[in-house]
Amino acid sequence: MGVSENYKGLILAVCSSGFIGASFILKKKGLKRAASRGTRAGGGGYTYLLEPLWWAGMITMITGEAANFVAYIYAPAVLVTPLGALSIIVSSVLAHFLLKERLQKMGVLGCVSCIVGSIVIVIHAPQEHTPNSVQEIWELATQPDFMMYAAATVSVVLVLILNFEPRYGQTNMLVYLGICSLMGSLTVVSIKAIGIAIKLTLDGISQIAYPQTWFFVIVAVICVITQLNYLNKALDTFNATIISPVYYVMFTTLTIIASAIMFKDWSGQDVSSIASEICGFITVLSGTIILHGTKEQEESTRQGSLTWFIKEDSIKCVEDEHLIVINGSDYLQN
Repeated sequence: MGVSENYKGLILAVCSSGFIGASFILKKKGLKRAASRGTRAGGGGYTYLLEPLWWAGMITMITGEAANFVAYIYAPAVLVTPLGALSIIVSSVLAHFLLKERLQKMGVLGCVSCIVGSIVIVIHAPQEHTPNSVQEIWELATQPDFMMYAAATVSVVLVLILNFEPRYGQTNMLVYLGICSLMGSLTVVSIKAIGIAIKLTLDGISQIAYPQTWFFVIVAVICVITQLNYLNKALDTFNATIISPVYYVMFTTLTIIASAIMFKDWSGQDVSSIASEICGFITVLSGTIILHGTKEQEESTRQGSLTWFIKEDSIKCVEDEHLIVINGSDYLQN
């Protein structure tokens, strides 16, 4: 692979991260506008589908994902994948200025830890074998090991949706992001198969007649729709500066695990690579804990306040109302 092709992949990957990072903010603003006119996405509403700003975010995200997909054609995954961390920086900076979601110093440290840990994991992740046909991917996907992973993933997703979401979805973002990330690991496999089918078809070897191609298309559509649905709920419920890095960490980690199981890439690794991956996981875990601690600290500071609203129904449009806030701790009696 020539240097010029790597350069093209680098530019596409950087542009992809910029688009994806900006899409989080556009969708968040669209969700907030939609919530002021109907049921919030976090409460099961779908009024955001009528919000142009949300669709602008969707188009921006699709553009970014398309650029990321093409980047893998020109550059190796070890170059493209770590650059996805740039989307976290973009979304965090934009959220700080446009959404007024302040990123505290510890939050910055958590973001940096997540990014560094994820990059270490990706850099030292084993190289995967690139399939040459849809049939080859189908053979890999129907191996017992990956079938067990896929079954476990679907089972965990169903448990999260049916059991944990009704009780903890509004208070713990890991429920929504867990669903998105688990389904995302299956999406990557399906998208890879579809990409190979498209490439072979364009080269004159049609893959349209193979049922495996359409199976992967159906799986990809189901997974993408599920991801978008619960990502919208997460964005509508929690702080975007916290969602972006945690989602990136979980998605990247599960994708690497799924790829390693399917393509048998873990075999043949040396001790130094395995040790580096373990260190990367520890760094990611530390960053996630710091981010959760920052979120809990912000929520605890809000609980010590007493707020009077001018209008009785102003909870939905709190940003548009005049507020009088008195810190409760100043009036506590011993």
